[in-house]
Amino acid sequence: MRGTAGRLDVTLEEVLIDDTMPDRPPGLQEGQHVRLTMTDSGHGIPPSLQTRIFDPFFTTKIVGEGSGMGLSVTHGIVADHGGVITVQSQPEQGTTFVLYLPRTSESLLAPIIRNSPTPRGRGTVLFIDDELSIIAVGQAMLTELGYDVWSYSNSREALEVFRQHPQDIDVVISDQTMPESTGEILAKQMLEIRSSIPIILCTGFSHTMNEEKALSMGIRVFLYKPYGIQELATAIQRAFHNYN
Repeated sequence: MRGTAGRLDVTLEEVLIDDTMPDRPPGLQEGQHVRLTMTDSGHGIPPSLQTRIFDPFFTTKIVGEGSGMGLSVTHGIVADHGGVITVQSQPEQGTTFVLYLPRTSESLLAPIIRNSPTPRGRGTVLFIDDELSIIAVGQAMLTELGYDVWSYSNSREALEVFRQHPQDIDVVISDQTMPESTGEILAKQMLEIRSSIPIILCTGFSHTMNEEKALSMGIRVFLYKPYGIQELATAIQRAFHNYN
């Protein structure tokens, strides 16, 4: 879906695999499983390529954009856990990947051990993300750390607030990929208003932005998603101190 608007649907559900299941994927053992389904509205995969997409080093991307190992590694991880991955796709009609993984009732979460105290602080944080769930989590973490939070899901509204209160905001935390404006563009506009404002740019993945580019344009910290409260607290402290 790169370069165009699109839709990505992700669902997770419990399923019972037995002989009564229609279209049971080959190699999938009986029992309780979780099924992760991801459907996009992208360009789709031609039938001639669908039998090769899990092959190591196979890629249709240009040199430098992909190694052809992503789906191969994914297939290996799923298989090592006793699961199965399937694909359904039609050219110009999108693609659906379905992952089946055996369900366990055991808790595999280890206790979190922090080797150093979480740095707390004071001040006002302008937090921008188009996902309301991320805003809720981010605001909760920042409040726990001692900060006052101004949260916005619309980048244009956030820019207008910053334009009106440039000296009242101590640090800006913005997502990179947003529909109204990218975090990169938003950061440039804010830095034109106040060149010394500490900005943290967050992304899970971006073809157009990386840490080197972010730092070169005056962004203080480039933070990868997902992040926890320790990473967020440390990023803010770095943002305050990474100024020459």
